[in-house]
Amino acid sequence: MALEPLDQLTGLSYAKGHATGNDFVMLADPEGNLDLQSVHVAALADRHFGLGADGVIRAVPTGRVPDYAYQLDHDPEAYWFMDYRNADGSIAEMCGNGVRLFVHFLVKEQLVELPVGGSLRMGSRAGIKEVTRLENGYAVNLGPWGLVHAEQAAATSLDSTVKVAGWEQARPALSITMGNPHTVVALAELAELDDLDLVHLPEVSPVPENGTNVEFVVPAEPLVSEGTGHVRMRVHERGVGETLSCGTGACAAAAAVRYWARTTAVIDDWVVNIPGGQVGVAFRKNADGTEDVVLSGPAQLVARGTLSPE
Repeated sequence: MALEPLDQLTGLSYAKGHATGNDFVMLADPEGNLDLQSVHVAALADRHFGLGADGVIRAVPTGRVPDYAYQLDHDPEAYWFMDYRNADGSIAEMCGNGVRLFVHFLVKEQLVELPVGGSLRMGSRAGIKEVTRLENGYAVNLGPWGLVHAEQAAATSLDSTVKVAGWEQARPALSITMGNPHTVVALAELAELDDLDLVHLPEVSPVPENGTNVEFVVPAEPLVSEGTGHVRMRVHERGVGETLSCGTGACAAAAAVRYWARTTAVIDDWVVNIPGGQVGVAFRKNADGTEDVVLSGPAQLVARGTLSPE
C-alpha cells in the first residue's frame, strides 16, 4: 500500500491498544472535524506501511455524526459515538472488543470520568450501548441477540453452510445477529480447530447482504462446569481476516452453542477462549422476553504517538 493516504493525516495524534489481542488504532475527534476516509483507515491499519490494526476507532460526539445524531436526542447520556471501521476501510456496525477499548480510551484521554462500578452509555451504528467499568476490565451490554433466519433455524437448528480451504464439503452452520452478522460452525475436535486455514475467506451460503463474520467453535467436554458453559473459538472477521479475538463473535458463538443445547439445559453464563485470551458472555432476560448479551473482558492501551510527516 502506498504511503500517500497517511501523508494527509500528518500530525494526527493516535493511541494503539487491544482487547484480548483484537487491536485498534484509536483517534479522538472531540470537535467532529476529522474527515476520515476509507483509504486513510486502510493505510493506518496496514501492518507493513502503517500502524497495523484490526480496525480503526474514532471517538466523536454523537451529535456530530449526521446519520446517528438522533441517538443523542433519544438518550442525552450517549454523548460519545464509536465510529468503527474494519482494517480494509469498510464501515462496521459494532465490535464488542472495540467497545471495551473505546471506553478505556475515553477514560485515559480524560474525556469521561468513570470509576470502577460506574456505567457509561455510548452511541454506535448498532444502537446505544451501556458499558460498566470493572476492576479488571469492562462489561458491555450489547443488547439482544437474534437468529438471522429464524424460521429455518427453528425447524433444523441450522440455516447456512460454510466451507473453508482444505475442506472437501461445506459444513452446516447457524447465523446469529449481534447487531452485526455472524455465522457459527461447530467442530468436534480441538485439533480440527487448530488446523483450520483461515487465511482465505470462508465460503458462506447464503451470505448476508453485507457479508458476515465466521466463527468456528468447539464446545468443552463437559460443556458445563460449575454452572458455566465453556467453548473455544477461532474467527474470520469480514474486512479483516483472522483475528485473535472478536467480542460480538464470542457472543454469537456462545449463543449458537446455547441454542443447540437448549433441549438439555439453558446456560446463561459462558467463558469463551480465543487465541487472544478469554472473555465472559452472559445472557440476561428482559421483561419483554428478549435476552440481552453482556460481554466482559480486559482492554489495554499500549502506545501513543503522532503521525510523522515522513
